[in-house]
Amino acid sequence: MARWRVGVDSGGTFTDVCLFDEEDGRVEVWKVSSTPDDPSRGIAQGVEEGMRRVAPESGDRPGASVAYFGHGTTVATNALIQHRGVRTGLVTTDGFRDLLEIGRQKRPDLYDMQADKPPTLVPRDLRQEVPERVRYTGEIDTPLDEAKMRAAARALKAADVKAIAVSFLYGFIRPEHEKRAVDILREEHPDAFICAGHEIAPEFREYERLSTVVLNAYLGPVMRRYIERLTPRLQGLGMTATPHLTQSNGGVIGFAAAADMPVRTVLSGPSTGVVGAQAIGTLAGFDELITFDMGGTSTDVALLQGGQCKMTSEAVVHGYPIKAPMLDIHTVGAGGGSIAYVDAGGLLKVGPRSCGADPGPVCYARGNEEPATTDANVVLQTLNPDYLLGGRMAVRQDLAREAIGRLAETLGLGVMETAQGILSVVTANMARAIRVISIQRGHDPRDYTLMAFGGAGPLHAARLAKELEMKRVLVPRNPGILCAMGLLLTDLRADFAATKLLPATEDSVTEVADSFASLTARAEDWFAQEHIEAAARRLTRTADMRYAGQNYELAVPLPDGPVTAATMHALTSGFADLHRQRYGFVADGEPVQLVTLRLEATGLVRKAELKSYPDAGPDANGAVIGQRQVWFPEAGDFVATPIYSRDALLPGNRFAGPAIVEQMDTTTVVPPGMKARVDAYLNLILEVTA
Repeated sequence: MARWRVGVDSGGTFTDVCLFDEEDGRVEVWKVSSTPDDPSRGIAQGVEEGMRRVAPESGDRPGASVAYFGHGTTVATNALIQHRGVRTGLVTTDGFRDLLEIGRQKRPDLYDMQADKPPTLVPRDLRQEVPERVRYTGEIDTPLDEAKMRAAARALKAADVKAIAVSFLYGFIRPEHEKRAVDILREEHPDAFICAGHEIAPEFREYERLSTVVLNAYLGPVMRRYIERLTPRLQGLGMTATPHLTQSNGGVIGFAAAADMPVRTVLSGPSTGVVGAQAIGTLAGFDELITFDMGGTSTDVALLQGGQCKMTSEAVVHGYPIKAPMLDIHTVGAGGGSIAYVDAGGLLKVGPRSCGADPGPVCYARGNEEPATTDANVVLQTLNPDYLLGGRMAVRQDLAREAIGRLAETLGLGVMETAQGILSVVTANMARAIRVISIQRGHDPRDYTLMAFGGAGPLHAARLAKELEMKRVLVPRNPGILCAMGLLLTDLRADFAATKLLPATEDSVTEVADSFASLTARAEDWFAQEHIEAAARRLTRTADMRYAGQNYELAVPLPDGPVTAATMHALTSGFADLHRQRYGFVADGEPVQLVTLRLEATGLVRKAELKSYPDAGPDANGAVIGQRQVWFPEAGDFVATPIYSRDALLPGNRFAGPAIVEQMDTTTVVPPGMKARVDAYLNLILEVTA
């Protein structure tokens, strides 16, 4: 009988598996190396090994015991980072073929005269223009020239494109031309992946909409091929549960929808970690959190206020604008696999280049000779110098020491100083990322608790907290697989939007009400398609607002109930409060506009329930499993440090640093000057000693 809920997070270095028993609430975790050449292979291996461990009675069909399968992936993200999408064509309004390259004429680094732009995903010869024009009012100025549209389709087929994006000016207001263009493309080039702007990003701002639909086309065949590989592997394990994939907004969708809209999965992996953090933080009594998810390749940070992470409708991901609902997560290239090197100016730098899972850090002994962050931790012995993953992966400290020694010679430093320098540089990189989502947006990080997870998060969290003057760190029970656990704590979600440039006054009440009625009808159709029962349906409304003439909007929640004059007053008041927090002022008397109306549809599903345990007293000596010499910069030398087993720590246990806490999926460092305690949910809470 199927009873296990399984969440899998496929990262660049490791694939994490979280298994939840619906009958007794037991949570088990498993971890295997990722397989970058074909991520589906690592996922199937992780599920098979994990299920054989918890349900050996399932025999040669370990997937038969799976009642729910959720999956977070970096396939779309990695394809974008490495520019390994497919050959893509574009069809756009006559005169707008170069918009994709011109963009907004903004430099990401204002004073860098040699800043490199990311490659344009569709070369100019694959960008086709066709006569057509819709005005901003929705009036058709120039009908679509179907003969030239057909000629454009044939030209792209002759150029052997694998995907085609369609984006016409104001197609989001009146999509007839885009729909007809898609029909013609499918007639002429049925093997291509085809998508249109009104389906992918039905909102205003022509460049961002164009960029989003091009990205969707560019990644579409990659995601489709990945899903086509993964599906039979899961079926081969005997799995009959409907598989789901995480979106950037923290919710999950079916594989078919993900294959059609891969642009909505570019933050698939990180988003589930934030979802897990929201649930665990609330249980632990911490609503004001900054999440710190450090993996093998990158670090993702987010700010949670009132226990919730804010949503954003637009972001720049690896240099490309994307208009899609996503959790407000900031990513920096700093992870356990980030490579350390000396730049042309003789300075030590770390990342964003990563050694990945294969060959991995030098200590993996797979051929890499450039030291990474993990090698520094192995040399300093904050990480176990003999093995990782609870003994399943042997490491070579001697190789890591030799690699860092070569770097030390170049810098004119000692080996230990260089290793510590690598960690200091990585900490500075991560602190800079957190300042982006906190200080730059009007939040003082000292008012928040740092929640550390990911395979390397707890290893670096205490140092990062010290850098930011934060007083408390929360490390969940299974931090290395929290992204996988988040998949068992999330719901089905879909987002709907309609751009309406309206004054935020009583005169707009009728049009706003009608627009939300239309969005609600679309949401109800989605609920029906996903077979979500009425009692499990939830709708949340927001409006993107700005002062007339501004280029950026703020998302303001709508109060429940019918749209009335009071609703408009609540919106303008809420906008003023948000504007004051973000920018430090309110422009009294300036007209306020509604720009885009949004509806978030949520289908509640059964989730893993985290259990609390009775207090076992403060004595943690029973969890001590040994001692080793660990280098701490406070002492400038090695210090004899007790090693605690996380599995043996009980609620109420307390101990002081210096200490190391080891578990299968991560290692937590408690430096001198910090104390640790275990709460009722087995979270480890580190606090600065008064």
